[in-house]
Amino acid sequence: MLIDRFLPDYDVVEHHAVDVDAPVDEAYRAVKELDLARSPIVLALLFARGLPHLFTGAVKPKRRLGLDEIVESGFVVLAEERDRELVLGIVGKFWQLSSGVHRIEADEFIGFDAPGFAKAAWNFVVSARPGGGSRVETETRVVCTDDDARRQFSRYWWLIGRFSALIRRIVLGQIKRDAETAKVG
Repeated sequence: MLIDRFLPDYDVVEHHAVDVDAPVDEAYRAVKELDLARSPIVLALLFARGLPHLFTGAVKPKRRLGLDEIVESGFVVLAEERDRELVLGIVGKFWQLSSGVHRIEADEFIGFDAPGFAKAAWNFVVSARPGGGSRVETETRVVCTDDDARRQFSRYWWLIGRFSALIRRIVLGQIKRDAETAKVG
């Protein structure tokens, strides 16, 4: 997987998958056209996380939270193999109310090692299933740059990890519905 080039070693990993009754190209298109704002639950969780930004005016509420908006929020596209895998990355102090996003370019991600940060890579992999259809998997990996960051991130992850997992399961459900609807329509 492409994600292995960016975070082969990590402190935390979260993996989810869904089988999709649609060809690989439709499933991958659904990944690329994902809109997190379509789910009231995901929107509420992201809204709750972003409340400090809304009060300071640093972030304005969005009606759409697609790939472009995700990148605008601080993620970078690290790699893409069309119809196969998309890898996003972000660096920050996620345990801070401001999320402490440290904007980087894609070519800086691997070598970034400033103390006090966490690096996260998030991918979507689409593969053909034997007998037809496809499988969409998503994995989130996080590595901390030092022990202090690891301690702070661990406390943060203990609190939000289950919500992160919920968001990924909802996202995969949305991808499944969108791909299967496109196949029918």
